[in-house]
Amino acid sequence: MKTADIRSAFLDFFRAKGHTIVPSASLVPASDPTLLFTNSGMVPFKNVFLGSEKLPYVRAADVQRCLRAGGKHNDLDAVGYTARHHTFFEMLGNWSFGDYFKREAIAWAWELLTGVFKLPAEKLWVTVYHTDDEAYDIWHKIVGVPAERIVRIGDNKGAPFASDNFWQMADTGPCGPCTEIFYDHGAEIAGGPPGSPDEDGDRYIEIWNLVFMQFDRAPDGTLSPLPAPCVDTGMGLERLAAVLQHVHSNYEIDLFQHLVKVAAELTGTKNLANQSLRVIADHVRACSFLIVDGVLPSNEGRGYVLRRIIRRALRHGWMLGVRGDFFWKMVQPLVEEMGEAYPELKQKQSFVEDALRTEEVRFGETLEHGMRLFDEVAAKSGKTIPGADAFRLYDTYGFPVDLTADIARERGLTVDMAGFEQAMNEQRERARAAGKFEAKGQMPAELASQLAPTAFLGYEALAARGCKVLGIVRDGREVQQLGEGEQGYLILDRTPFYAESGGQVGDTGALSNGAGRFAVADTQKMGGVFFGHAGSWHGAQPLKTGDVVDAQVDATRRQAIVLNHSATHLLHAALRKVLGTHVTQKGSLVAPERLRFDFAHHKPVSREELAEVEALVNAEVRRNADAEVRHMAYDDAIAFGAMALFGEKYGDEVRVLKMGDFSTELCGGTHVGRTGDIGLFKIVAESGVASGVRRVEAVTGAGALAFVTDEERRLGELSQLLSSSGDDAIDKLRQLFDKQKKLERELESLRAKAAGSATAELASNAHEVDGIKVVAARLEGLDAKALRDSVDQLKQQLGDCVILLAGAADGRVSLIAGVHGRALGRVKAGDVVSHVAKQIDGKGGGRPDMAQGGGVDAPELSTILAGLPSWAAGQLSART
Repeated sequence: MKTADIRSAFLDFFRAKGHTIVPSASLVPASDPTLLFTNSGMVPFKNVFLGSEKLPYVRAADVQRCLRAGGKHNDLDAVGYTARHHTFFEMLGNWSFGDYFKREAIAWAWELLTGVFKLPAEKLWVTVYHTDDEAYDIWHKIVGVPAERIVRIGDNKGAPFASDNFWQMADTGPCGPCTEIFYDHGAEIAGGPPGSPDEDGDRYIEIWNLVFMQFDRAPDGTLSPLPAPCVDTGMGLERLAAVLQHVHSNYEIDLFQHLVKVAAELTGTKNLANQSLRVIADHVRACSFLIVDGVLPSNEGRGYVLRRIIRRALRHGWMLGVRGDFFWKMVQPLVEEMGEAYPELKQKQSFVEDALRTEEVRFGETLEHGMRLFDEVAAKSGKTIPGADAFRLYDTYGFPVDLTADIARERGLTVDMAGFEQAMNEQRERARAAGKFEAKGQMPAELASQLAPTAFLGYEALAARGCKVLGIVRDGREVQQLGEGEQGYLILDRTPFYAESGGQVGDTGALSNGAGRFAVADTQKMGGVFFGHAGSWHGAQPLKTGDVVDAQVDATRRQAIVLNHSATHLLHAALRKVLGTHVTQKGSLVAPERLRFDFAHHKPVSREELAEVEALVNAEVRRNADAEVRHMAYDDAIAFGAMALFGEKYGDEVRVLKMGDFSTELCGGTHVGRTGDIGLFKIVAESGVASGVRRVEAVTGAGALAFVTDEERRLGELSQLLSSSGDDAIDKLRQLFDKQKKLERELESLRAKAAGSATAELASNAHEVDGIKVVAARLEGLDAKALRDSVDQLKQQLGDCVILLAGAADGRVSLIAGVHGRALGRVKAGDVVSHVAKQIDGKGGGRPDMAQGGGVDAPELSTILAGLPSWAAGQLSART
């Protein structure tokens, strides 16, 4: 029986039973803001069950299209890897709104399955809620299902009425027991019946769930009978088709086999069981119906989920060798399969195809390069993909993080989701910082769609005349003008300003005309191709869309950036020569003040290695080789020996920077004409930033000279303090350190002797309470360590004892308490410390035999310590 025939037979059966046939609702819930998508058959009827909506009929049947690919209900990750998970699926349902109830619902379900669909009765099992004797009796006494195939399911989810067989819409409101019908695929399939320890196997598959809404649940958990009980049933069309077509996997039914075969033809795949074909077949249904229902790919909300699904399908096509467009071509076979049941799909076929084709072209331009980056990351990441790299895939190549996680899972890897979220939050914070707009790097979609790519002039010039203002963005919205002092983003038809990309910060400078001046504080890419000049307008007249301005980049700042950027390439090459070819970029920042380069390396870089790296870079600077830029196809660039350093969004043609025979890399940034322009390269710091990732910071040109000058100044001051000529400063400093260590040892010895004398005196003057010695005293000149040593000495001298010693410094008091011998179990050291500390605005705690704390050095401390023996006596007597 074909899937289309099953769909029709179901509706015909319930039409004959007096049900109104209701068309499928949209995948976008019309009146439920709590849901991202329609994820079950009951969603369109939710308000009916809640009593806020009345329908002109009391019986209904439908085939509802559903989606589970976002929010709480999300099966996206499982699609393609299991036999029955889908993003998009169809739910067959029949409904009673205060009309018929359990007897009719159960009898009709059995009649449809065994009479119309001819399923063998002995293959069907049912479950009921463990207290629902009414449903049990209907199944056993009226329908005739043997008792051994009826399973009572109790509360198996950790709370009353929390059960696989008790349904509730929310924590309160309509709820009730349900009965489920299972199909037994046979003993040759692993798995046990429902309710058994092996129920998760594939032998017994649930095909229909009948929910009996008969109670109203109060906030306190009390169940009250509803005045008009309702019936809500749901049967997965794909699961039922698999049973009726005698196949085990939903992907083997006729509907999917058609889609899988077309996908195989489009991708040149011979193995029809390939998981990627299943993903493509599933995802084209979800994507097409989302677009039919008005959802289009975007970076937020439902549009973002759609984009994720599309890109997951495209990535699986890429895995099968597809390098051109193909996914949109799956719409026609989908219309052949489902267009009759859903006429709106056929009506909007060309619109769906165009939307998918546009997204496919957009993502296809970066997919291959993004996969190369993933391969690089995976090769160096061990078992976990760093969150920063997952974020870079998202930020640079548009890879949703769950797509990265999906690829990682296929290779036995995981993704550091906490690190990804941290990187995402850091980006949000950067976007809000420094007075920049929260929508940094973003522009209204309608504006972006109207504008052509900005012509970048900044490789050849730092100034341009007659640049036209194509758009103005303020607070994330398009506006027509900026007034005096107002901030915004300007989009020009052409610009010499470099937009932040590949680690290189954006240019600053000014845009001006006869009416005023726009101070450019930053330059950002928006939408990948447009340039946004962020800043504020100052002029006698407003700056308006359509105005013409002259652009001038801050040349001094740009030059400093250029030197640092080119030096970064030389640094990368030098690190690979000194440390090994395992060194790959993990991040970078190219600013006017300094450069920062993060790279893969398993241990700190030694001082000698850093000196060698620095020497290699400066040797290349002195060699003064040409910094040659070539444009070529990406594959040709890789064959040319270029490395993809900064993770740019490379198109068909790429820029290759070649500096002599030392460094050849892909880069879209701005660079020197010759390596000698860098002048001087100086490493200023090396550190670790993550497991297996090191960071080198360096300066160049005037910045390097300033650093060296400052180092000389500090060395001069040091020599002056040491009364040395500079050459012997290190020797004199070493002598001072040796002398200091000797004095510290002598001081420690004197303190130990003083503590010994003090403890001997304290021991002789200890109070005795019921055979327990109690000591409470303040010892001057002792730090916390010396106090602990003194407590230990007193324990040995006194045996059965309670001790509290205090030492003060800089207005604070350190408290150390000890309990020993027979006093243990009667008094805890932590209680001793707390008793004193809370009286001097402090706190403390520790083990029963040793504790420490602190507080304010208050005048009343002496009185508190004097009273401690009396307090201890009370504690000891209370526990005698």
